[in-house]
Amino acid sequence: MKAKMLATRVALPVLAIAAVSAQAHAADFDWMKFKGKTVTFLANNNPVSQALLTYKADFEKLTGMTLKVDGYQEQQMRQRLVTVMNANSDEVDVYMTLPSREGEQFAAAGWYADLTAMAKNDVAKDYDSAGLSQALLKAATFGGKLTSMPMNLEGPIFYYRTDIFKKCGLEAPKTIKDVEAAAEKIKTCDSSVTPFVSRGLKPAVAYTFSNMLHNIGGTYIANGKSNLCSAKGKEALDTYSRLLRDFGPPGVVNYSFQQISALYRSGRAAMAFESSNELRTVMDGGARLKDTGLLPFPAGEAGQVPTTIGWGMAVSSHSKQPDAAWYFVQWATSPEVQKKMALQGIAPPRPSVANDPEYRKWIDEEPVRKEWQAALDVLATKGSSEVGYPIVANPQSREFIGQAVQDLILKQKPIDQACADADKALDALIALN
Repeated sequence: MKAKMLATRVALPVLAIAAVSAQAHAADFDWMKFKGKTVTFLANNNPVSQALLTYKADFEKLTGMTLKVDGYQEQQMRQRLVTVMNANSDEVDVYMTLPSREGEQFAAAGWYADLTAMAKNDVAKDYDSAGLSQALLKAATFGGKLTSMPMNLEGPIFYYRTDIFKKCGLEAPKTIKDVEAAAEKIKTCDSSVTPFVSRGLKPAVAYTFSNMLHNIGGTYIANGKSNLCSAKGKEALDTYSRLLRDFGPPGVVNYSFQQISALYRSGRAAMAFESSNELRTVMDGGARLKDTGLLPFPAGEAGQVPTTIGWGMAVSSHSKQPDAAWYFVQWATSPEVQKKMALQGIAPPRPSVANDPEYRKWIDEEPVRKEWQAALDVLATKGSSEVGYPIVANPQSREFIGQAVQDLILKQKPIDQACADADKALDALIALN
């Protein structure tokens, strides 16, 4: 199955055609319409929400509303959301969602309020719905219903220590094989650092592994069946797990973005394959500002097919105040707020913000920011939103991908058994789609 492309050329008229009619409503827009109300936001404690909530007081001053934040790490956030939604509770008004992961599943369960009419009819004059990434809006549309508004554009990218590469006589890697060769060289050249780190935590693996699979030329599904035991699938599983087993840190099967960023920021890793969102965290304190290079993940036999997704803000279908909740979503995804977030290293899902003079000046201040933006440009034009299996049970599919990788990292199964066990379980999920 071909990966679903998130290229900037993809057009979606969902909101663009509504721009003219929205102008008439914008003249009557009143930010204080819901003064005195409290909106509850279920947030993933990642760099996107952290940057957004820097301006929490601005929202409360603008609207007269109180914003109650219920923040958790990603897995715990989803557990909390499932509990609330299964109880048909109105405890959550707005929540963060990954359309590429749970979009189809949540839409089928009826957990998303339809934002189509709100985004068309109830917007401030400067909101510019049509200015948001049309590809990301398309990715968040299920059954003709717009389920969330884009908060950011992101994907895993390759962070590497330019000083260590120079010390070890290495050039920036152009291919996946170059990455492995560099890890081997660094292992003997500088034993004080971990040569390579990426995600090993079971539910988190698919985010980075998918990029490698697609670069190598693999696909998750072929002829309606799981395809991990294909030659390309096994090559991707073997390469990814071997890099982490032979060159990663102890306990890498417990690593997700928090552990990876902390390891790299502290100077204890030479290469890290992690989210573009982590620029803000990695550069915190400034120690890595001058010795880090950034690239899209190096090419495989199929070239570069980066993973490109974005977090969205959704209104709960059980909220008793969806209109007030929409005001928070609108504020959080407005050009003004997304520009402020961009200046904190959160890639904007609005081309107008990416081209803003103040943002471009910020980018030009540091070489590493220029490389970050160049990598994001590749993500925006070449990216695939296929992270795990493109089925309703996508979240469950990620668990089986992660299990296969962990089985190989820990040498619990040979590759033929690891991929066969995963394919069997995944075929059962595909059959339910």
